[in-house]
Amino acid sequence: MANFNRVILAGNLTRDPELSYTPANTAVCKFGLAINRQWTDKQSNERRHETTFVDLTAFGRQGEVINQYLRKGRPILIEGRLQFSQWTTTDGQKRSKLAVVAERFQFIDSRQDGGGEAGGSGAGEQAPPVSEAGQASPPAPGEPPGPPPNAEVPF
Repeated sequence: MANFNRVILAGNLTRDPELSYTPANTAVCKFGLAINRQWTDKQSNERRHETTFVDLTAFGRQGEVINQYLRKGRPILIEGRLQFSQWTTTDGQKRSKLAVVAERFQFIDSRQDGGGEAGGSGAGEQAPPVSEAGQASPPAPGEPPGPPPNAEVPF
């Protein structure tokens, strides 16, 4: 039987991304995402709201780009895979966690006006285009820096 592990999420960052590096100098970016769902309860005809919080990790150049250009509250589209972790705490309790490892992402808006950005100092910044090799390419002469509003960063 074939196996398939793919997740697609769109939501807003719950906190500023946290970037660190492994001993092998690989970037690791950890961040959280809030995904909102709204529906109407058929019995009471009331509008209902539900928020799901997901922890994510992005590696390499993708992690560096997310850390550089996104802040708390900003929307993003993520494609990745589920990863299950288990550990034992110092007091002997067993813990587990289901998280998402980002393999692709796409900026949902460009926020060129910088309005409404929470927790960041990069108002109006845009991410540079990223090539298949993960290297930023300079803009053509006369072009403003940054990708089109829905630029995708490949994995």
